[in-house]
Amino acid sequence: MNSELMSGAGPPSHRMRVVSAIWGSGVSVLPVTTPTVDPAPPPPPPPPTAPVRVGGQIKQPTKVKDVKPVYPAIAQSARVQGVVIIEATIGPNGAVQEAKVLRSIPLLDAAALDAVKQWQFTPTLLNGVPVPVIMTVTVNFTLQ
Repeated sequence: MNSELMSGAGPPSHRMRVVSAIWGSGVSVLPVTTPTVDPAPPPPPPPPTAPVRVGGQIKQPTKVKDVKPVYPAIAQSARVQGVVIIEATIGPNGAVQEAKVLRSIPLLDAAALDAVKQWQFTPTLLNGVPVPVIMTVTVNFTLQ
């Protein structure tokens, strides 16, 4: 008899099981093919309910609507310029849901927050589902 059939060698979908059958006074060995099925991969985990931070597998969303900040007159007359850094939470629809100042320039903070809250981004997808993300943005103020 073929030893390959006895050992179950070959691809998993073609493994054979040997079955003995008794007919009359003799014993016969019959190969029986039993297909094996690979288990399905587990489903992806559900999307997070809390915002996830941009980085690693989470790509930064692309800004599709940019609103420039209005330079406050008092800041211009005081010759104040610089960068305001803001942490923004972008919702699943791409709108800015929350914004808070991380690095402040007191005369420019309100104008920076007002501008950022009007920005619009592409939705960030995780396993094909839009999720809220947290990212850091900068708003530059330079005198002309």
